[in-house]
Amino acid sequence: MKKGLSIFGGATLLATTGLGLYLSERIMHITKKDEKYVYDREVHAKRVDPVSFDALPKEEVMIPSPFGYQIKALFIRPFPQAKKYMIFCHGVTENKVNSIKYMNLFLEKGFNAVIYDHRRHGETGGKTTSYGYYEKHDLKAVVDALLSIEGEDIVFGIHGESMGAATTLLYAGMLEDRANFYIVDCPFSDFRELLSYQISNEIKLPGKWFLPLANLFIRLRDGYSLKNVSPIQVIKNIQKPILFVHSEKDDYILPEMTKELFKQKKGAKMLYMAINGAHAQSFNENREEYDQTIDEFLTKYVNEACN
Repeated sequence: MKKGLSIFGGATLLATTGLGLYLSERIMHITKKDEKYVYDREVHAKRVDPVSFDALPKEEVMIPSPFGYQIKALFIRPFPQAKKYMIFCHGVTENKVNSIKYMNLFLEKGFNAVIYDHRRHGETGGKTTSYGYYEKHDLKAVVDALLSIEGEDIVFGIHGESMGAATTLLYAGMLEDRANFYIVDCPFSDFRELLSYQISNEIKLPGKWFLPLANLFIRLRDGYSLKNVSPIQVIKNIQKPILFVHSEKDDYILPEMTKELFKQKKGAKMLYMAINGAHAQSFNENREEYDQTIDEFLTKYVNEACN
């Protein structure tokens, strides 16, 4: 009897360990899109014009991350005398090429730009993806580099998509509310809630059952707790204006997450719920409205500071 219990206990421990490793591996080392695939996709969709992009005045800047690797950034300055800049944070599995379509919107509005690769993406170092926990510190390093190079007197905003949007909110809510404004496109409000929803969809069992196990292995393997990746817990700390964007048809990060973030944000804010598009497709499927909404937001909250 004891031997049987021992075997059962050992098998249970082995299965639990295997599941914990599987879940944490999926989180830490999510499969990234090939860089050439992202480039070809954006060119084919006419969101990147290689000739126009190559003609832009660009400077490659390697920015030291506080975690010991180099962050690859491009400083793009078609308006060298202007004091207006945008920093762009791409989503998980993507790279800085995916930020070019958003960058082009702001180049048309007279902004210079910084696009960069998150840790473990594109040409930036780093061994794991943490969905904003470590990435927010890298974003701060990019902000520090921009202000060091261009001066403290610039007006700048930060635009983030998906994980980049969550990173933007975590940076502003936990580290420093330093930008003049933020645009967050399809952020999640709480990483645990997102994981629970996605696990439930994938394996058809209540995701909340697996969260403690996933959290334990993330803490052991990557040094942080999932509870600390929660924009909804820090949104109250952000005083600067925020434009929230989400597609009503998003079934990867549910639009209710952005609606709740908008509700909890105090002070200057706007909300744009796009009618068309799946996850991170609000711009691609609603270009004119997306652009018009940004114009309204800038007119209402930003342009006076730029003059």
